[in-house]
Amino acid sequence: MDGILMRPADTTQRNEYLTFRLCDEEYAIDILNVREIRAAEAVTRIAQAPAHVRGVINLRGAIVPITDLRRLFGLPAAEREANTVVIILNLGGDYIGVAVDAVVDVLALAADEIRPAPQFHAAINAAFIRGIAPMDGRMLIIADMASLLAPAPAAQAA
Repeated sequence: MDGILMRPADTTQRNEYLTFRLCDEEYAIDILNVREIRAAEAVTRIAQAPAHVRGVINLRGAIVPITDLRRLFGLPAAEREANTVVIILNLGGDYIGVAVDAVVDVLALAADEIRPAPQFHAAINAAFIRGIAPMDGRMLIIADMASLLAPAPAAQAA
């Protein structure tokens, strides 16, 4: 084919991530775990639930718990909760909602663009950090939501 420039095909495997913001930090989660994104809505509170559990919503007949990631991470409450967005995740067939400050973008990242998670030798549980992707002068924290939102061992035994 004369006159047509052909670029070599990019054979790098790239995975897509949904990015969201909490305070001044940006996180990314595997987009394959995302079922939908919703505006924050009223929840039904559950007595004696942990502080980070806002409550539950009825999502087309499915009762979905909503976790506030700000509270889970020990961050200050949002100044304007009207901008809060809920990301509904499908984690192994279980639906869980996470409240975040804002959804930012969908990015495609290759494995070589993600650095290994740092080792924290303090009392920080960073097992949910899959890696860090340095991007345009900022650090994108790649989070494993299944690890982050897994029930505590005591709750599993109950």
